Amino acid sequence: MSKREDIESKTENILKPILCDTAFELWDVEYVREGGEYYLRVYIDKPGGITIDDCVDVSRRLSDALDAGDYIEDAYTLEVSSPGLGRRLVKDREYARSIGRDVDVKFYKSVDGVKEMTGKLVMADKDSVTIETGDTGQRRLNRSDIATVRLSVDY
Repeated sequence: MSKREDIESKTENILKPILCDTAFELWDVEYVREGGEYYLRVYIDKPGGITIDDCVDVSRRLSDALDAGDYIEDAYTLEVSSPGLGRRLVKDREYARSIGRDVDVKFYKSVDGVKEMTGKLVMADKDSVTIETGDTGQRRLNRSDIATVRLSVDY
């Protein structure tokens, strides 16, 4: 397990009892380095959406627990937020929660003449994503060809 995966996993375990007392659900945890700075980002959600006060509450409780655990050696910034409307699907649990929803898929390079497609997420596993489009029916797409999958946002 990499350092990043270890920190994300430990943070998820710390978050479980914090979120258990709330209506919040954990969407994702990511530990990333950007511009020479480290960020521990926590994305939470609930029916009806997340408010700033929700983020502040979870951030305070998590910050105290992280200080007590003291397992992150680097200086970092903790960010707690909503995953947003057009949230990116990365982890298996995110795909599982999104079955039946419309997604936008972008490819690294053209697949069957297209660089992106939109459809209803039918299923996903470690190797593939299956979406249903109005034009072609169900399409099984190799995850190795996919750059990003995001929930579709209708404006």
